[in-house]
Amino acid sequence: MHALATRAATALAPSGAPWAARWDELAAVVAGLSDLVRGGPGARQAAQDVAELLVAAVAEDREHRAALAELVDRVVDLHAVACASDPPEPVGLAEWLLWLQTGFAEPPEVRLSAYAGALGAEGLALYRAEAVARFERLPVIGFGRTGTYDRERWALLRVVEELAEHTGDVDLQVLVLSRDLSSGWHYLRVATVLRDADRSEEALGWVRRGLVATGGRGAAARLVDLGVDECLRVGWVSRAVELRRDLVLAHPVWEAWERLRSLAAGLGMWPAVREEVLARLSAPGAPSGAVELVRRATGEPSR
Repeated sequence: MHALATRAATALAPSGAPWAARWDELAAVVAGLSDLVRGGPGARQAAQDVAELLVAAVAEDREHRAALAELVDRVVDLHAVACASDPPEPVGLAEWLLWLQTGFAEPPEVRLSAYAGALGAEGLALYRAEAVARFERLPVIGFGRTGTYDRERWALLRVVEELAEHTGDVDLQVLVLSRDLSSGWHYLRVATVLRDADRSEEALGWVRRGLVATGGRGAAARLVDLGVDECLRVGWVSRAVELRRDLVLAHPVWEAWERLRSLAAGLGMWPAVREEVLARLSAPGAPSGAVELVRRATGEPSR
């Protein structure tokens, strides 16, 4: 172990020394590490050792957790600089970074951009493959359920979110968002990401999934708005009308009916659409609210 790491371990060990003195020693260790990193190759292992000691200490010393976490961030930044000037074996670095972020009770957040050069294509590919494999094993939080965000889930969520941001990979963004489908708003977030990436067909698929999950309530209206706007943008006129129609059939309320009428009338499709929707809402098994909507739409008095 490097002398700086030994000093850090001594300062972190339980003792009768006051915290102020121990803090001064840890700050001096980090300052010495900074000097070592600026001096060129040879500081990487020292930075790695000190980072591991500090990360472990964050969870153990609850009283000084915030102060220690600040030191962790500084040391991880120094480690990234050391890796840039003295690159380690890429696969080993990828494994270490994943372990650092998932193997502790209070793991740090790592900026992949700082390690991009040292990881290279090989290291990043392994990092991604392992992170995604572990994240995909997490259970999906289904609609209406309250998910449990334990330490592992939070850690992996941060890892894959950072990976998605670093790579700009839409599939990773969808993977992150689709692990929590506890409300219609989560479906909307996925559909929005896909819409923004010009993946219209997939976006509409998530709109429809959200419409089914919500039963036409909650975020369903916003989901349909997004789907209709996207359909009209790409010229899928009939599908835009179908989305408005399906929302009325799922949740028969006057506002949804009016928005369907406005869209279909503007496209010259209203008479046929009106007849179909009224027939389906008048059939046995129609959802709650159908009878009142039909009466209002046909001018019958309410009962």
